[in-house]
Amino acid sequence: MAQEENERIVIPDEEGNEHLFNVLFTFDVDETGKSYMVLTDAGEEETEEEVEVFAFRFEDEGEKDSDISLFPIETDEEWDMVEEMVETYSAGEME
Repeated sequence: MAQEENERIVIPDEEGNEHLFNVLFTFDVDETGKSYMVLTDAGEEETEEEVEVFAFRFEDEGEKDSDISLFPIETDEEWDMVEEMVETYSAGEME
């Protein structure tokens, strides 16, 4: 995993409303050259119960950290890989 920082990003929805998310972690896949970001809703309390996570493929669009483009994950292979990374991250958090 590339990073495990307490970063936050704002993502607008289809109606233009902005939503704040915590960046849980990001990771790169060397074989494909793609990068992925796993997020949690910043408004949702993190407890010991399960927290809903959101995942996107992202591309860095500029020199600033805020210049990124998010893309939906569309293939089963990508989802399987993301789920495996989330499980690995969760297991590390529980130790």
